[in-house]
Amino acid sequence: MSDKSNNQGRAFEFACLNALKDSIKKYRNVKIVENSCYQASLNAWNTLLETTKSLYYISAKSIISTLFQLEPLLIEDDNDILKLMIQPDSMGELGDVRDILAIRNNIKWEIGFSVKHNHLAVKHSRLSKNLDFGERWYGINCSENYWNDVSKIFEYLEKEKNNKTLWRELPDKELDVYVPLLNAFVEEIKRTYKKDENLPKKMVEYLLGTYDFYKVISIDKDQLTQLQTFNMKGTLNKNSKKQKVQITIPVVNLPTRLVNIELKPGSTNKVELYLDNGWQFSFRIHNASTIVEPSLKFDIQIEGMPTSIMSINCLWANVMLDKNNKK
Repeated sequence: MSDKSNNQGRAFEFACLNALKDSIKKYRNVKIVENSCYQASLNAWNTLLETTKSLYYISAKSIISTLFQLEPLLIEDDNDILKLMIQPDSMGELGDVRDILAIRNNIKWEIGFSVKHNHLAVKHSRLSKNLDFGERWYGINCSENYWNDVSKIFEYLEKEKNNKTLWRELPDKELDVYVPLLNAFVEEIKRTYKKDENLPKKMVEYLLGTYDFYKVISIDKDQLTQLQTFNMKGTLNKNSKKQKVQITIPVVNLPTRLVNIELKPGSTNKVELYLDNGWQFSFRIHNASTIVEPSLKFDIQIEGMPTSIMSINCLWANVMLDKNNKK
């Protein structure tokens, strides 16, 4: 991810954090935890033009009315303080993809939000000469077959790195690097699945984390923000003492079978993974630097989801209309 995209993402986190606080404080006590992550998001926010800040805030505010229908515990006044905080990015490596948490300690309750600005990627994982992706992704070390398959590829890249070769100067990076590396990746997934039938579930837990969450995706060109419900463990969507949820969301079934994994037909840089229960992912590999290095990055996208994951489009126009009516 570029510095600009990273900055925009942090600024949108700040907008979401404050839209939540401003809306919740009308009903109950709420406090933002001003940790180092908050400061980083504030710094990113302060780089924006005022017109851009306004749009980011409108984008964040557009989900609020829907969210309150899903999560009445956010606005239940129980004489406690609801805390809002931004988590460090490093939590993603520990299986927690939530960027923002809303916490009520007195009832031991929290929900989280994964916040995206104009992109739908779930992970940006790497393959490299020393990185055992199997151990990191699903707790099973990559086989000797895998390392034998990729060693010559990474040796070639290491040599070109020492020569300070640019990626664009390679004779054929797709056929010399991307395709054989992706084929090795595909075969390793297939081998591991034969050893461990729980691989599909573990893969999704790696990609989406081990906590339930709402995904908040700002889609600026369409002037809408999408709210997606990832309720795998059934911890979202709880009634409060006085108010029942107005929108009910189902629990999502994790996959139990690997249906197929293969290089996408006609592609030299993308693998498609098909699992049961409606799950489908793509893994697009690319070089994330100008100079050749023995490390490549995946852009991992959800291509298909179970119908039990709700995607609710929240239009910015509704927030703008509400603002105009109050003038």
